[in-house]
Amino acid sequence: MKIAYILNTYPQPSHSFIRREIAALEAAGHEVGRFAMRGPDVPLVDLQDKAEAAATHYVLAAGGSALARASLRMMLRAPRRFGQALRDVWQAARRAETGLARHLIYLAEACYLRARLEGSDTQHLHAHFGTNAAMVAMLCHRLGGPRYSFTIHGPEEFDSPRALSLGAKIQHAAFAVAISQFGRSQLCRWADPADWPRIKVVHCGIEPAKFAAPAPLPDGPRRLVSIGRFVEQKGQLALIDAMARLRDSHPDLHLTLIGDGPLRGAIEAKIARHGLQERVTLTGWVDEARVTAELGAAHALVMPSFAEGLPMVVMEAMAAARPVIATYIAGTPELVQPGETGWLVPAGDVAALAEAMAALHDAPLPALDEMGTKARRRVFTRHDVAREAAKLAQHMQEAAR
Repeated sequence: MKIAYILNTYPQPSHSFIRREIAALEAAGHEVGRFAMRGPDVPLVDLQDKAEAAATHYVLAAGGSALARASLRMMLRAPRRFGQALRDVWQAARRAETGLARHLIYLAEACYLRARLEGSDTQHLHAHFGTNAAMVAMLCHRLGGPRYSFTIHGPEEFDSPRALSLGAKIQHAAFAVAISQFGRSQLCRWADPADWPRIKVVHCGIEPAKFAAPAPLPDGPRRLVSIGRFVEQKGQLALIDAMARLRDSHPDLHLTLIGDGPLRGAIEAKIARHGLQERVTLTGWVDEARVTAELGAAHALVMPSFAEGLPMVVMEAMAAARPVIATYIAGTPELVQPGETGWLVPAGDVAALAEAMAALHDAPLPALDEMGTKARRRVFTRHDVAREAAKLAQHMQEAAR
C-alpha cells in the first residue's frame, strides 16, 4: 500500500514515535512518503532524525508562488470541489483563534499537496496530531485526494477541540486514531455519536529489539532521569521543588533532566535558588543512544507532567526495565500500575511526588528490579511497534477498499 504521511514540523527530537511507526510500515512492505509543512525548529542531533529530514518533502519550502499556482489550477480544474473546501475553511476559521488568513494558507498547502500526489498512486493520507496537518489532509481529500486518517495524541488537541474543528475532521476522515482509551474517550466527546465506531485505538510503539539486553540496575546512590521538553505541561518546575524537599533527608539522590525548551531559564534559576546544582544535571537534547545510556544509569524514570497523551519516554523506560514515577493523568494509568511497575501521584502535588521519590530511594534494589521486570513485560505486550503499525495499516487498507 502506498501511504503519504502529512505532518506539520518534522522531524523533531520529541517525535521519534512517528519515525518508528513509518519504519515499521515500511518494514511490512508499505511505501510511505513524507510531507511536512516545515522543517525542524531545533538542531537535529540524532542521525535517524537527520535521515528523516532528507527523506521529507517540505511544502512551504516550495514558496508562496508555487502554492498560489496550485490553488489557481485547482480552482479552475475542480471549481465545485474547491468551493466546498473553501466553505470548510470558512467554517473552521470561524471557530478557530488563528483566523481566516491562516486557514487559507492551509487550503493552499492542500492544493499543492493534491498536485504533488497526482499520478502517484497514493492510496491513503495519514496525519499526526489534530492540528494543521490534519486540516491539510482533510482539505486535500475534499479536493479529490485520497481518503485520510489522523492520530490524536493530546494534550494540546484536547485544550481547544472546537477551535481545531475536531468534530469535522473526524466526520470527513476514513477513521481517527487515539493513542489510548482515554484519548478515544476525549474524541468521542467532540464527534457525532454516529462517528464513534470509526475512532480507533492504536498505541504508539517501541522496538523491542532495541531493548534486548537492558542494563542491570546500578549499585550506589539512587539516580532518577526525566525526559521531555521544558514546557509548562511537563511539570519540571514541580520536580525541582520535590528534589528540594529531599535535599537534606536524601542527600545522595540525583536527578538528570534530558531536554530543552522555553522554561530552561526558569528551571536553572530554581535549581540555583534551592542550591541543587550538584544534585541536578541538565543535558539538553541528546540522541537516542544517549537516552538509552541515561536510562541504563538510572534507577527510575520520573514524569511529573500536568498534561499528556501517553508519553513515549514512559514506554522506553519500562522497556529498559526501569520503574516509573508518573502522574494520574490521561493515558498514563493505562500503562503504569502503582505498586507493580512504579508509582502514580496526583499531578501538581509536590509533596506526593517527593514521597514517591523517597520511596524509590529507600526501596531495596531487588524490589526495584522486580518492578522493572514487570514494567518491561507489560510494555512489550501493549506497545510493540510492529504490532501497532500492523493495526494501523489494516485500518488504512479497509478504508481504501
